[in-house]
Amino acid sequence: MADKPMSHAPMADPAVPTDVPLPDPAVRTAGAREIAPDLLVIPNQRVPLVPNIGIIGGTRAVLVVETGIGTANAEQVLAFAAEVAKGRRLYLTTTHFHPEHAFGAHVFAGEATYLVNRAQADDLRTKGPGYLEMFRGFGGAIAHRLEGVRPPTPDVVHDGGHDLDLGGRIVRLRATGRGHTKGDQVVEVPDAGVLFTGDLAETGQFAIFPWFPPYDTDVSGVRWLAVMERLAAGEPRVVVPGHGDVGGPQVIADVRDYLRELRDETWRRRDSAMGEDEIVAEVRALLIERHPEWAGREWIERGVGCLCAEHTG
Repeated sequence: MADKPMSHAPMADPAVPTDVPLPDPAVRTAGAREIAPDLLVIPNQRVPLVPNIGIIGGTRAVLVVETGIGTANAEQVLAFAAEVAKGRRLYLTTTHFHPEHAFGAHVFAGEATYLVNRAQADDLRTKGPGYLEMFRGFGGAIAHRLEGVRPPTPDVVHDGGHDLDLGGRIVRLRATGRGHTKGDQVVEVPDAGVLFTGDLAETGQFAIFPWFPPYDTDVSGVRWLAVMERLAAGEPRVVVPGHGDVGGPQVIADVRDYLRELRDETWRRRDSAMGEDEIVAEVRALLIERHPEWAGREWIERGVGCLCAEHTG
C-alpha cells in the first residue's frame, strides 16, 4: 500500500474504541510551559489523539513541532506560535504523518514553511487519505475537527536530515528510518539537550503499533527497537514523547526495554511453533502483569502480530 493511496480505511476493528464517545481532542495552549530558554511544550495532558506540541525559538525564527488534529486546533497553535515569535519567521515540522500530528498543517500555509523528510512526505501523499477516512470514521468531535481537512503537502522535503538555523540555535531534523511509521522524524535541539520523538516514544502506555494488514504494514518492531537503541545512545537531557509526560532519558530507555521484551516473548513462543492467537493471549497477559498501570493494552496484540510477521526463526 505504500506506493499508492489507500482506497479504504486501514482497520476494520479500530484500535481506538468507538463504542463509547471519545473526548474532544482539543489542544490547550494555555497549558504551555517552558522546558528550556525559548523552548516551550504545549502538553497533551493525556487526552487521546492530542500530541505534545513544541515551540522552539532562535533569534531569527521559530519552529513549531506538530499541529494537533484539524483546523481549529492548528489555528490555536499558529496563533500561539505567532505570539511567541513576535515577528520572527515561522517554520513547521511534524514527526510523522498521522492525523493528530500533521493534519492541521494546511492552516500554516502562507504563514510558515512546512518541512519534513522525504519518507514522511510520501506517507502524507499515499497513506494520508486512508487515515483521514479512518479517523473521520471515529465520529463525534474527531470527525467534526476533520471537516474540510485534506492531507497537507510540505513546502520543503529533505533527504534524511536537515539542520535548521533559527538564529543562534540549530535544530536538527533527522529521519530515523522505518519504526512506528516509514517516515518517522525526530527533532533535536542540541544546545538544550531536548529531543522530540513523536510516537517512537510515549509515556504511560504500551507502544502504538499501527499494524493493519493488508492496508498498512510499515511499522517494524525490529527496526523500531534499533532506532530506540540509537536514540538512547545520544543521551538527551529532556525527552518530549509523542503523547504523555515530558521526561528524561528514561523515557527512551523504557520504550527500548519494552520493545525488546515484546520481541523476545513473542519470538520465544514463535520458535516453539505456537499459534499466533495463543502467542497473543500469553504475551498480552504477561505484559499486562508486568506493566499493570500502562494504558493502550489494545496495542499489544498488534505488536505481537507485527513481530510474528518479522520472525526470522
